[in-house]
Amino acid sequence: MRFQLNLVLLGKVSWLLLGLSGCAARPPRETGPFRPSDLVELVTLDPTIALDIRYATPRNFIGRAVYAEARAFLQRPAAEALGRANRELRPLGFRLLVFDGYRPWRVTKLFWDLTPAANRQFVANPARGSRHNRGCAVDVSLLDLATGQPVAMPSEYDETTDRAATAYAGGTAQQRAARDLLKTVMERHGFANYAVEWWHYDYQDWRQYRLQDVPFARIR
Repeated sequence: MRFQLNLVLLGKVSWLLLGLSGCAARPPRETGPFRPSDLVELVTLDPTIALDIRYATPRNFIGRAVYAEARAFLQRPAAEALGRANRELRPLGFRLLVFDGYRPWRVTKLFWDLTPAANRQFVANPARGSRHNRGCAVDVSLLDLATGQPVAMPSEYDETTDRAATAYAGGTAQQRAARDLLKTVMERHGFANYAVEWWHYDYQDWRQYRLQDVPFARIR
């Protein structure tokens, strides 16, 4: 996401890096049966999945880290499905490059608070929570096995322009083909794309998991 933020609001980031404490905000209450959470670190299931966890660095739309650790987690069925997608891509010359997986709810709240109203279709409303907060959404792209470099897509990750849409008709034919290959493979393994972001995929069972606000350091 590429927009100018109010620098005063950036001070809110500090409590995220200090163990997600000191904030009264809580995820919305949910009722009904949910599966027990079983968040799994992706690289423990498949170490060939590449990571570029932008929110653990300043290379993101708020310009500073909001994660204390560069790690990615998903609920086990989603993580296993992602591993299968990764294995399908390897004979084609690619592997998956993950930007983000499970996201604590308070990070979603921070993103919403810092995002201008005109750009809020690109961030989840914390009143409903995000599928990232359930451990069932992943932000993902492709890495070229031959070069070791990310594959060019029609837009950058987290870009808030029309180019980020999965149906965007611009860019080069090669960029569109890479985006479409990613979509085809991810859908084959139970993931659905979010139409305004070519990189965002929700796992089919996301409704069966509760919103969570657990920091990475507490996941075992």
